[in-house]
Amino acid sequence: MSTSNSPAPASHFFAQLSRMKLIYRWPLMRNIQKENISEHSLQVAMVAHALALISNRKFGTQLDTGHIALVAIFHDATEILTGDLPTPVKYQNNAIASEYKKIEKLAEKQLLSLLPDEFINDYRELLDSEYQDAEAVKVVKAADTLCAYIKCLEEIAAGNKEFVPAKRRLETMLEERMTPAVQYFIDVFIPGFSLTLDEMSNTP
Repeated sequence: MSTSNSPAPASHFFAQLSRMKLIYRWPLMRNIQKENISEHSLQVAMVAHALALISNRKFGTQLDTGHIALVAIFHDATEILTGDLPTPVKYQNNAIASEYKKIEKLAEKQLLSLLPDEFINDYRELLDSEYQDAEAVKVVKAADTLCAYIKCLEEIAAGNKEFVPAKRRLETMLEERMTPAVQYFIDVFIPGFSLTLDEMSNTP
């Protein structure tokens, strides 16, 4: 029996996601240019897609570039409910890190519960950390770290020394997450982020 004429129950899933633009990153630091998690997620998706593509083309892997980009788009979605807890606070000690993981897990379940039942499984692998592909998560975490590093370069280039310690911390994180694709991205694409628009325009 067709139910196409029956109205579906209202879902607040996308209304909640739209609030990503209201959650700002780096809340403990002075920012010359503020960055919300919606903007950040778009950049992470572009970089994660690039890392997967580089890995496939240059280093012989067979990563699903589209799926990885999707995982990246949703990687910070739970912060709609939790806010952006600064990394130094989040990982200050094991107890805080463990409790925050529990909060993130509850936020994942809360977001999924907003969906119509027929779509929950479609979004589970994007929002539920227990169901995500480990290789995709690895690429997205590397992209996330690269984007945070890029933010530091941009702030420092604009004269904001507040981001110098964060830059050093992220360099260490990049070393820990280094892959051939990450190194390629750093060598080829990162130098431009320290240039002005005129300098980029004059670069051959």
